[in-house]
Amino acid sequence: MADKMIPLADLRYAAAMPRVPAVSVPPIGLLGDTLGRPLRDLRISVTDRCNFRCSYCMPKEVFDKQYAFLPQTSLLSFEEIARAARLFVAHGVRKIRLTGGEPLLRKHLEVLIAMLAELRTPEGDHLDITLTTNGSVLARKAQALKDAGLNRITVSLDAIDDAIFRRMNDADFPVADVLEGIAEAQRVGLGPIKVNMVVKRGTNDDQILAMARHFKGTPIVLRFIEYMDVGATNGWRMDEVLPSAQVIARIAAEFPLEPLEANETGETAARWRYRDGSGEIGVISSVTQAFCHDCNRARLSTEGKLFLCLFASQGHDLRALLRGDYSDAQIAGAIGLIWQARGDRYSELRSEGAAAPSAGAERRVEMHYIGG
Repeated sequence: MADKMIPLADLRYAAAMPRVPAVSVPPIGLLGDTLGRPLRDLRISVTDRCNFRCSYCMPKEVFDKQYAFLPQTSLLSFEEIARAARLFVAHGVRKIRLTGGEPLLRKHLEVLIAMLAELRTPEGDHLDITLTTNGSVLARKAQALKDAGLNRITVSLDAIDDAIFRRMNDADFPVADVLEGIAEAQRVGLGPIKVNMVVKRGTNDDQILAMARHFKGTPIVLRFIEYMDVGATNGWRMDEVLPSAQVIARIAAEFPLEPLEANETGETAARWRYRDGSGEIGVISSVTQAFCHDCNRARLSTEGKLFLCLFASQGHDLRALLRGDYSDAQIAGAIGLIWQARGDRYSELRSEGAAAPSAGAERRVEMHYIGG
């Protein structure tokens, strides 16, 4: 009998076989890494596919019709995802965000959401289950997502001008359909809703005020994200980054703002509100103001590789354990060892001038593969 062939798509990122401790210690929810950061947030990519071709994530010249996406057999099943999530929750995870690619392209996703909604923290509390989407099919799926147990939703929207938005998604998708999805998510109670805008200088920075005007006076929180150097295919350049401080200055010149305290430790967005009480905005300054010092997030790729940083080049192959002859206690022990050894702080090192990619360096994982 011929040896089983491993699809090349499975080999695109290095992954270490996790070490399973000889003696398993039950998780107590107090796991810390080498910098004392707890594990609180798990981001799970459920597909590496997307129907948009945004240049900062999945540029069409790379992700064309010939691109080899992961085969279905490589993806974690819903049962495998739920099992892994349960073990992460035992270690302290309180929030699970489903990402992609475009997560709503994963068939029957509401089944997975219902499975995750059944999980409880060691204290018996419900998890905060959220999802990030481009909104393209949200209008017809929002009710099913809510019924399954999804709490909140974040929608990516990089322009309110239709022509600019179509150019940025590079799939000729109209902004009106995304706005319809947001409205339907509001109607069914998937809130508070956040809208994320990636700001790329010279491409869509003229949409900052237009987006602010559109969402001001609504319960939707608009967040501006600095264009990040994730992966190796988006052609990132520092001169295309518009610092968040300039975003705030542009908005404040027309709509006075005042800062707000963070909702929780490890929150990525700095919060601001309009002084007239008509809403809230946020800025995510991952390039100019690194927030590695309290990052409490782990990322699980669609085929079960655990990454400890958005800018990582190597993961840990949890799928090998999930599909092997390992008990929950053994897998939980392996997760504990991985997190305890974590020292990632790429953005801080970049800010210090110590993290520039060198020739021949390992290729960093792409955003579509592990989510933002």
